[in-house]
Amino acid sequence: MDDTRQQLLDAAGPLFAERGYRATTVRDICVAAEANQAAINYHFGDKEKLYIECVRHAGQICKGRVPLPAWPEGTSPRRKLRDFIFMFASRVVVDYLPAWHSQLIMREMLMPTRACAEFVTQFVQPQVAVLQQILAELLPSEMPERQRMMIGFSVVGQILHYRSTRPVLTMIMGDELFRSLDVETLTEHVTAFSLAAIDRFASSASALSSSAKEPT
Repeated sequence: MDDTRQQLLDAAGPLFAERGYRATTVRDICVAAEANQAAINYHFGDKEKLYIECVRHAGQICKGRVPLPAWPEGTSPRRKLRDFIFMFASRVVVDYLPAWHSQLIMREMLMPTRACAEFVTQFVQPQVAVLQQILAELLPSEMPERQRMMIGFSVVGQILHYRSTRPVLTMIMGDELFRSLDVETLTEHVTAFSLAAIDRFASSASALSSSAKEPT
């Protein structure tokens, strides 16, 4: 990658992550990158395209750091769910350096811009597809897609909670206790909690299906 282009990404990314797209000026970026506006125009076109590229770059870094799991044939869906949760927690909860990659992604999820649609297509939907396939193995086939999607959102929402509300949770629990919630601890808790709920949903759906088939 061209050195100037990389310098611009490395300078703009932390600024966008901290201040957001609107509050970050081209001048801020140029000063931090020790470059001029012509370099931004040449490599990216304008500030918005630079921002979109920063989001894309951050997503690629996070995806490459912790890839989606691949399972040998015959792996149980319960094991797959546990591995998926471990992967997602590793992407979301761990503080990697430089920190701006995950910070920018969280900002984009909470306050989406025009970059969000591409981010969802490239990085979110592949994760959703994997999780939905796992849930399809764990839940009755007659369960409505909407309900299965909501169950998937509940699984990932538990993990996102520990990232998005970290300052509040630290105040409630204290710094030492909160720091004890490492990826393994969160994985085991979220997996156990999710499987208990999934088993309950599966049992209820099966009971309703059997009842509907009984002659009146």
